[in-house]
Order: sequence, then C-alpha cells, then structure tokens
Amino acid sequence: MSSRKTLSNQANTGTDAVMARRATRRSVLAGLGLGAVFAPSIARAQQLTIDDILRDPSRGQWNDQFDTGGKTRQEVASSLPILSDQTVFHVENAISQYSQIVASGGWPVVPATKKMKLGLRDPAVEPLRRRLMISGDLPAKAGMSDTYDSFVDAGVKRFQARHGLPTDGVIGNQSLQALNVGADVRLAQLQTNLVRLRSMAGFKGDRYVMVNIPAAELEVVEGESVVQRHTTVVGKIDRQTPILNSKIHEVILNPTWTAPKSIIQKDIIPQMRKDPEYLTRNSIRIFDERTGQEIPPSAINWQTDEAVNYMLRQDPGKNNAMSSTKINFHNPHAVYMHDTPQQALFLNSVRFDSSGCVRVHNVRDLNVWLLRNTPGWDRNAMEATIATRVYTSIPLVDPVPVYFTYVTGWGTPNGAVHFRDDIYKRDGADELNITSTL
Repeated sequence: MSSRKTLSNQANTGTDAVMARRATRRSVLAGLGLGAVFAPSIARAQQLTIDDILRDPSRGQWNDQFDTGGKTRQEVASSLPILSDQTVFHVENAISQYSQIVASGGWPVVPATKKMKLGLRDPAVEPLRRRLMISGDLPAKAGMSDTYDSFVDAGVKRFQARHGLPTDGVIGNQSLQALNVGADVRLAQLQTNLVRLRSMAGFKGDRYVMVNIPAAELEVVEGESVVQRHTTVVGKIDRQTPILNSKIHEVILNPTWTAPKSIIQKDIIPQMRKDPEYLTRNSIRIFDERTGQEIPPSAINWQTDEAVNYMLRQDPGKNNAMSSTKINFHNPHAVYMHDTPQQALFLNSVRFDSSGCVRVHNVRDLNVWLLRNTPGWDRNAMEATIATRVYTSIPLVDPVPVYFTYVTGWGTPNGAVHFRDDIYKRDGADELNITSTL
C-alpha cells in the first residue's frame, strides 16, 4: 500500500511539472514529452487542414452512421474499467488524435450569445457545428448551417455525455465553458492523466471497487469489466476526498454516526446556536468519552467550542447521516463510504458536497455484491436486517480492494475521449476548474 502511495505522489509531482510547460502549441507538445512518442503523427498533422482531420480514419470511431436518436450515452459508454491497463493504450491514442488537432489550429471558440437549443437559428450555431465536428461529436456530413437541428442536438448530447454533463442538448453556461476549453489544454490534461494511469498499472484484484473523485462516480469491477456503476457524492473543495488504496473489510447495516470534530466545529455548533433542538430532533446524543456518560445538550455552552471535547453520536434510523449502510476500510483519513437520507443530492450535476467521505447511490446493490461470498447475507437477509433498525456489523469473508483515484481524462475502446472538471485544481490549468465559476 505504501508503494502505491509513493507512485501516486510521484504522479502528482510529474503532473505539476508537465502542466508548467505549456506556453505555446509547440512547447506544449515538446514539454509533454510527445515529440519522441508521437513525432510521426504530429509531423503529419502539421501538413493537414482541419477538413483533412475530419476525414482522417485514424481518429477513432467517429461513427459516420450518426444516429440522432436516444443512443448518446450508450455510444460513449464502455464496460472497460478506468483503471484497466488497456485504458493507458486508449489515452495514448487520444493524445495522438489531440496532437493532430492542436497542430492544425485547434477548434473555434463558441460565442456566448444566448442559450442554444434545438430549433434555434443563430450565427453562433456554425462555430458550434465546427467545434463538434473537430472533436468527433458531429459527423462532417451534417454540414454547415446556422440552424440548431437534430444533428446538432445529438452532437451536443454526445459531447455532454463525454464530459459528465446533463445530456439535455442545451448549451448553457456549464456546457459552453467545457466547449471553450482549448484543444491544447485538453491535450495537456490527457498527458497528465496518462502519468496517473501508468502509476496505477498492474493487477488490482480479481474484483475491486474504484471511486473516481472528479467524476463523482464509482465502478464495481469484476474480471476486467465494470459490472455496476454508482453515482456518488464526494468531498467539498475545502474538505477533499483523499486519494487512497485499501480493502473493504466490513459492511455495517443500520450504523450509528459519530460526528468528526471538524463537523462538530464547522456545522453542528453553528446549528445549535440557531436551533437548540437540532440535536434532539436529529437523534444525536452527547457522551463523555472517558466515562461513557450521556450529557444533555443544555449542559454544553454552545457559544464556545466546548462541544468538540465530547462524542456526538447519532442513533440508527432513516434520518441517520449514513442511513442504511456504512462501508469500512482501513485508512489514515478516517473516511468511509455510506448511504444517505439526502437522495436528491445524487440528481445534481455537481456532486461535491460531503466532508470527505463518499455517499453512494443505490448502495444496497453494492452491499449485495460485497457480501456475495459472506454466508447468510443475501438480499433478503440484508433488507430484513435494515428493517429492524438494529446496528449490525458484518465482516467480509473476502476483503475487497478499494481505490480512491483522481482521473479527469481517459479514453475508451469505442474511441470516445472523456473529460471531467478538475474540481480540486490538480491538473494545473484554471480553465479545467469549471465548477468554481458556476
């Protein structure tokens, strides 16, 4: 585990060095170390026009049989795990493609004239069309026009799916900012993530769980294939979810929740100053950790930080901060995965709202998979136990590896190149931290 942490630190250090060398397009390519690896592609690209690139069959599956129907997510989705060694190969291919785009002048800026959607006629639609063609989201046969037709709508949805945005086909502020990140910045982002992915190469277990922090998503992997995907909520910018490697050793049903001192200080004390019934209403009790004695809220001076000297523990139940489940794995950060009563948070496109732990949507499906080899814990047994609201700790017979990673750019076997917002500003370019400007 310590060697993995060392590799992760080395990857982050390499990331900073790479991102510092992006003054011009030529210096971008040279500074990223692409000259030797991709020299033939770059030299060829310098002789191409954008139209040549649009017709270039080496750019991956751009799907000339473009379907404006409801296949957007399926078209860019893949069952290949992000941490698969094969992903490294697909990122290298993406770097070669983006090198050609950069060397040929990149893509145009899409003007911020108005919110664009299906049916609009506006001069800004033409640069939008060209932008989508260059990145492979719109086929060249769609042609140039100032009309936002069904082809453009489908192309925008494909672009949104690749960038983890709501696939509504509408160019609002978030989609516009993602469209206008320069091709050279995206190229550097891919190279940054290539370093990260190479640092994680190797056997990760016959089955494992991976949380990709900037994507706020979780992959359940078995036999080199993703068998479940879960939307997650991860740490706020000022309370970041850490990068770590560990093994899941325990699932707790109907957990109690013990408030960390940081949450007591930053959240609970201010709430108690405004609402003295807050703890009682939320079934949170106060204990002296030395004696185990319960202390009434009225005995605490809430105008000070006195409460951080006590243990604040929430009873099991539907209002518990972890709801039905807590998933434990040893780590120095005291973080874990869990359920939440705030299910509406999973519907948000920006899901950086926790204090460092990871909330998992449909966590009971994950529970069943984790406990598959633990006797006596099928779906029915789990649901019956949750219904009792009795604290129940279940050690896993076979601990499952878990990886918290930070990957903001990757490629897939179908030629789709995915990007995510650099929420924690680790990629080295302000343009990639879109969320902070919303």
